[in-house]
Amino acid sequence: MPKIQNYFVDKLSLNKIKFICSFATMIFNKHTARKTAEILLQINAIKLKPTEPFTWASGWKSPIYCDNRIVLSFPPVRNYIREAMAKQIEKQFGRPDVIAGVATGAIGIGMLVAEYMGLPFVYVRPEPKSHGRQNQIEGFYEHGQNVVVVEDLISTGKSSLNAVTALKDAGLNVKGMIAIFTYGFDTSVQNFQKENLTLFTLSNYESLLEQALDTNYISEKELQTLSEWNVTPETWNAV
Repeated sequence: MPKIQNYFVDKLSLNKIKFICSFATMIFNKHTARKTAEILLQINAIKLKPTEPFTWASGWKSPIYCDNRIVLSFPPVRNYIREAMAKQIEKQFGRPDVIAGVATGAIGIGMLVAEYMGLPFVYVRPEPKSHGRQNQIEGFYEHGQNVVVVEDLISTGKSSLNAVTALKDAGLNVKGMIAIFTYGFDTSVQNFQKENLTLFTLSNYESLLEQALDTNYISEKELQTLSEWNVTPETWNAV
């Protein structure tokens, strides 16, 4: 949308603009990105509060909070998400042998995607259990199988890539990752590039802001605040 694009051009550095352009190619298509953003706003999976910021577990102040687990409580929404993910997995990666969900947020949606595709499902813990079989990967899999990882949300990408490392260490061939939404931080792009891992998302931060502005969910002033936060989230403070 012109208003958003003009703001980014006026306010952001050349490197940041290049980042936005490159990151936008990671969504499947603009229609899906806008529709997904609209749905997430409607069910309050994403909340935007530029003047009353949230505090993340990391300590960061944020004008946005995303909890995509809420998707599971709305049958029409979860069906849309699982079908969109399943279709794009086959289109982008081919049919894998296994679907892997990242614990805990993506266990539910990952299992729905696997069920829709008729594939086995496993999930990956942040670290191995300290008791019993000490598994980090739960479920049946075989060495050499192709796997696509399902995530609900990408922030810095560290926890998602931790799961990828565990799968590779177990002898699985990770074809790529698909997520519902990403904040689009520079650090996440860099982390995925370092791992040479392909990431696709149903929607992203840019599409969310476009949708929110077009539907009057946010004002022009709030758009500016939300855009500034995305550039330096670790140091941003609400005015």
